[in-house]
Amino acid sequence: MRLNADFESRVVIYPKDYRWTASPMPGVDRMMLDRVGDEVARATSLVRYAPGSTFSPHTHAGGEEILVLEGTFGDEHGLYPAGTYIRNPIGSSHTPQVGPEGALIFVKLHQFDADDTAQFTLNTQTESWRPGLVTGLSVMPLHQYQHENVALVRWAPNTQFQPHRHWGGEEIYVLDGVFHDEHGDYPKGTWIRSPHMSQHTPFTGEEGALIYVKTGHL
Repeated sequence: MRLNADFESRVVIYPKDYRWTASPMPGVDRMMLDRVGDEVARATSLVRYAPGSTFSPHTHAGGEEILVLEGTFGDEHGLYPAGTYIRNPIGSSHTPQVGPEGALIFVKLHQFDADDTAQFTLNTQTESWRPGLVTGLSVMPLHQYQHENVALVRWAPNTQFQPHRHWGGEEIYVLDGVFHDEHGDYPKGTWIRSPHMSQHTPFTGEEGALIYVKTGHL
């Protein structure tokens, strides 16, 4: 399968575009955002776990990055409420399971550098925010390795950022509010992937925004 597999093209997927498909495990559905490969693939997806569902034990041959969006995700190592950021490097393994509230996660598979071996969880509900580059921006770094940077960015209402280019590309998932640039308006649940050396001038309106953003990885 090749889905949004041209990484030199800009892709925007809005919540109205979601098309959920069943995974091999009962109660676990996926909204595929990009994918190169079949069941084992380089993939970016939303994964929705029904209450009480599980996924079979598996090893992360290419690494796994997760942001828990809703509910509580879990495995034999712990429970991860909404807002938890998880990195499982190449060679790690687990058996996902969720409780009575179910869970929705944003997950990226087979996208780790072989030398990026950090394994950790981070509760973004309790971590500190740092001032951003312009007034109205707050940043919570999540991970950095070589050129790859992952962070949450909180935009106050009516915040304007300068025009800039994305060396190594940029990927955004809108977690709350509405994010904007000269190309469009992106409500909560929108996924945007912009290629290497693309450019935009982002801003927010009255709603403000909270986004997951990864740069330098494309």
